[in-house]
Amino acid sequence: MAKDEGLSLMYRITWRIRRALLSVFGPAQLGDDDPKTRLDQERAEKVAQARAKRAG
Repeated sequence: MAKDEGLSLMYRITWRIRRALLSVFGPAQLGDDDPKTRLDQERAEKVAQARAKRAG
């Protein structure tokens, strides 16, 4: 599997920036409503879509 996981360079850059900003300036962990968790889930969904697209 490629290191980029099928995601565009621009998406990966903006994801890292958003993740870093949420780590520094975001709210405290909110359990199920944690913004960092939602961001990670969004990325996991995009990776799954890219893998499915590549496989099929």
